[in-house]
Amino acid sequence: MIRRRPKNRRAQIAATSAAAFGSLGYHGVSMEDIAAKLGISSAALYRHYPSKYALFREELLRLGAATRAAATLPEGAEEWPPERRLRHVIDAIVTDTIGNRPTVALVRWEVRYLDDTDRETLNNQFSSALVDLRDLIGEYRPELSRRDRLVRAVAVFSVISSIGDHHATLPVKTMTALLNSAAWSLIHADLPAVEAPPRAPRAVEIPQSFKHELLLKKAVELFHERGYPNVSVEDIAMAAELSAASAVYRYYRSKSDLLAAAFRRAADRMSGAIAPAVTSSPTPAEALSKLADLYVAGSFAERELTFVYYAEFGHVAAEERTMLRNIQRLIVAEWVKLLTEVRPELSEAQARILVQAAFGLVVDLGRVFGNNEHICPPDRVSSLMEVTLFGRPQP
Repeated sequence: MIRRRPKNRRAQIAATSAAAFGSLGYHGVSMEDIAAKLGISSAALYRHYPSKYALFREELLRLGAATRAAATLPEGAEEWPPERRLRHVIDAIVTDTIGNRPTVALVRWEVRYLDDTDRETLNNQFSSALVDLRDLIGEYRPELSRRDRLVRAVAVFSVISSIGDHHATLPVKTMTALLNSAAWSLIHADLPAVEAPPRAPRAVEIPQSFKHELLLKKAVELFHERGYPNVSVEDIAMAAELSAASAVYRYYRSKSDLLAAAFRRAADRMSGAIAPAVTSSPTPAEALSKLADLYVAGSFAERELTFVYYAEFGHVAAEERTMLRNIQRLIVAEWVKLLTEVRPELSEAQARILVQAAFGLVVDLGRVFGNNEHICPPDRVSSLMEVTLFGRPQP
């Protein structure tokens, strides 16, 4: 019996590898894994693609091209009024993101693994889409400054693409309406004026005697800069000015243990804030606003850790990952409970998606603008979180 090679084999390979990257990340997938999922040999796989990198590159550049196309108006749209033009692009971005949900998060967390040329191509694709959205927001709200238009464009892309960071489900029609509503709330919101930023606090140096704290800080910085798989225990020891890698093991059992310790600290900080915020607030809305302020303050204080938590979670040991996920679920559940009390029209699933969007928004604003308080100071980030959650800024 002769087995014929499917005519769409290359497309099957691309789709299967994309799903694997979306689930496990670039370093969590091998060519052997992809071949096994397809039921073919590694040799057959290599006839179509020369390397795992080629597959990874193809998926990320495909996502970039799709986003660029979604933000591009069709011919004849120059005659449309500003609201219709903006609505068309937001609808297209939402549709594109929902369609690519399994892999859309790769662009945010795995882009560092592209080589310089490909990363520049991808960044140009997304920058063009961001500029197009910024300009359309400017047409719709001409009173906004160029900076304010950009902040809203970043926020809109962030909230829509946040669905790639979790598995909360809704019917497509309901999901589309929820993301559209959140995007338009961000566009319509009036944010606090940017005041002259306060003098930056003096950096606190960790004493050498506090080696476990120093190791944790240096490890997170390196994971943020290079990616967890590209950092060795030797690198961490050198950054912390230890004589040898063996000295790290006096404080932490492994590189993975360092990552888990940093994540536990972030999770404990978030979970520990809930009860005081609730008991000290007369209303659920005020409690959520306090929690948003605390989340933003923690993110500004530990920007690298906030990014690493999203980007490297899969590298924590399985037992630690289970424990951290349980804490994360409890945190989200408490936020969802408060939000549904404020907005009873929302189902728990809808509220969960908005809570996750609000968390991701803070990370993305930091990723794009850093701690630049001339563009997005903490009070503005808190206001954008509230708009995402409540559909409006809180008084």
